[in-house]
Amino acid sequence: MRQHHVRPAALRGVSPKSLALAGASLMVLAHAATAQEATAPRRGLRNPPAEASVQLETLTVEGRGGPEAASRAIESPTGPVAGYVATRSATATKTNTPLIETPQSITVVGREQIDAQKAQTLTQATQYAAGVYSGLYGADSRVDYFIIRGFRASDYGIYRDGLQLLNYGFGTFKAETFGMERIEILRGPAAVLFGAGSPGGIINQITKRPTLDPFGYVEVGGGSFDQKYAAFDFGGPADGSGQWFYRLTGFGRTGGTQVEGAPEDRAYIAPSFTYKPDGATRLTVLTSYQHDNTAVTSNFLPYLGTVRPNISGLRIPRSLNLGDAGFNTFRRDQVMAGYEFEHAFNETWTFRQNLRYSFSDSFQNSDIGQLGYSDAAQTRLARYQFLTSSKIGLFQVDNQAEARFFDGLFRHDLLLGLDYKNFQLHDNQGTNFSKFYAVPDISILNPVYGPATGRPSPYLVNAISFEQVGLYFQDQIKLTDRLTLVVGGRQDFADNRVVDKLFAGAGSTSRTDSAFTYRTALIYNYDFGLAPYVSYSTSFQPLIGTSRTGQTFTPETGDQIEGGIKFEPPGAGYFLTLAGFDIHRSNVLTADPVNVQFQTPIGQVRSTGFEAQLTANLAEGLNAVAAYTVYGLTTEKGSAAEIGKVPVNVPENFASLFLDYTIPVGEWRGFGFGGGVRYVGRSFADVDNTLRVPDYVLFDAQVHYNWENWRLAVNATNIADKRFVSSCQSAFSCFYGDARRVVASLSYKW
Repeated sequence: MRQHHVRPAALRGVSPKSLALAGASLMVLAHAATAQEATAPRRGLRNPPAEASVQLETLTVEGRGGPEAASRAIESPTGPVAGYVATRSATATKTNTPLIETPQSITVVGREQIDAQKAQTLTQATQYAAGVYSGLYGADSRVDYFIIRGFRASDYGIYRDGLQLLNYGFGTFKAETFGMERIEILRGPAAVLFGAGSPGGIINQITKRPTLDPFGYVEVGGGSFDQKYAAFDFGGPADGSGQWFYRLTGFGRTGGTQVEGAPEDRAYIAPSFTYKPDGATRLTVLTSYQHDNTAVTSNFLPYLGTVRPNISGLRIPRSLNLGDAGFNTFRRDQVMAGYEFEHAFNETWTFRQNLRYSFSDSFQNSDIGQLGYSDAAQTRLARYQFLTSSKIGLFQVDNQAEARFFDGLFRHDLLLGLDYKNFQLHDNQGTNFSKFYAVPDISILNPVYGPATGRPSPYLVNAISFEQVGLYFQDQIKLTDRLTLVVGGRQDFADNRVVDKLFAGAGSTSRTDSAFTYRTALIYNYDFGLAPYVSYSTSFQPLIGTSRTGQTFTPETGDQIEGGIKFEPPGAGYFLTLAGFDIHRSNVLTADPVNVQFQTPIGQVRSTGFEAQLTANLAEGLNAVAAYTVYGLTTEKGSAAEIGKVPVNVPENFASLFLDYTIPVGEWRGFGFGGGVRYVGRSFADVDNTLRVPDYVLFDAQVHYNWENWRLAVNATNIADKRFVSSCQSAFSCFYGDARRVVASLSYKW
């Protein structure tokens, strides 16, 4: 059942101690370089001065387009977005760069948009972004699944505060959206800076941070499936000297899901603080704890009975629990603790170090479908029992030295970096097949539940160790006041070791890989807000784990050429991005047809397409988000049955539009309403592309009322309660999408 089984490989013999020394050497290098700092004038630097870059979530002022241009507020790349239209990000370049000067397609979903849509998961928060298909495996309460530009990104492509959250096998992380300030979808390869990720793109979640000004926020709500929740968010100065700041964010939920008897309970707490002794130094400590108690809700169901009626003319109810409320169980505890340190030596050199340790402990015991029907009338489903226990320890540190200077001809924003990643996974998986007992089938008409038939025996007990070290550079060069050249390169060393602890004497399997990736791009900025760009980049993804036969995987590689246009007219209040792309991805993994709990490489897949994304503050109180994506996905190398065909699971065409309006004046001031429409095109359920999963259209709506510091809102997604299948992995593994969900909420802020 490893539908999200994906693997890398890494570097051996590099200890955290040596990395700490390397990080220190970068800091010394930056400090020493100040002695040779160029004395040429630094005219019109793209970024705010170093002093502004280390402020908390405050806005500074910078002119745009010369001294005659109107001044405007400059947002922090980790801070709030004013309305829906973000202007800056650090995800694509790891530097504080305006989006209009970033030669890559990126969408920023800010806190205001998340709240307006009442997005309770990362899947829901990204449903109106171009290039992204969220909810790949349907209504899954355990993990958020994504496809970006046709390639799955939920394994190696999810990041938090610029550091990766690896989801391998059944060892997973899942972030609480109430703890996020913004969510950024970077489309296209990002390996040149991050050393990992799908060539389709990554999703970077930015955590809420302490603020200069004191504030408070509380919210309660509830709705469908008897869900109830409460949340709070407090922060501000912690002392009278203005050096210490804090933030405490919490969220709690209890209730059910669209699957009968399956809970969706969560507790989340995130303390953080910032120490800012002066205008050049900042240390922010970010911590969180999260407990999830849920079940398997993305039932693995047959094509006949979900997408199409079965032989008896029946469809399987969305509410059917294939397990039992007593042991259809999934629990996870995760802890994250780390810091972000930044020190500006002067106007030229700044050093940053981002560090985090993440831990996840998960357990699952449930009956699973995936075997099809057990009777000729197709009224009973065969099942097997699956049990897994996974523990993850993930340590990461990213050291960066940034220099902004003028060399006499060109202005530079030079970034030098060294990062290290250490991933440890203890993976234990078992089924009833290993114990030689059968699990009773279940009726889709009158299900009868009972206790678990037995306890599965393990078929896999692995200790997986993955290390990776990367050295990278990037230079954003202003060739003229309007033309920017971005060049970057990265050398990675990766080591993957798997120790088989189930069979005595089986030993271990390991491999070491290295690769150089690079990116080059050009963007031209007109004064009236038009910015055409072109880029070429390569990617490298070492793959964790082994195949069914115990063999490690050759790393995945890819390359992309992208061209596009960005349009942000000064003062117009909207941002439009149009992008075309052509991606080749090699050594792609897919489910092993002999045993889908493992994976096997299928060769090379190509994705060629076009995207459009619009975010707009159209008028006072009126916000809009629109997106369109179309691409062609083809297997170019693989088995004879796969070549020339579209991989399963993947829709190639989708579009969305979301509007929200709050009346700004008059007797109805504070009353608002809005809604959205989402279209998803067809996909396929088999390699031969003979089983088609049809397209679907969903509608969302909301009404809300703001009165002084209070806000009352009612949100509904899939308001028509349309039954749809989000995708099929095979003829025996199809996944129902989200049923109608209505949430009422009441909040107060001060």
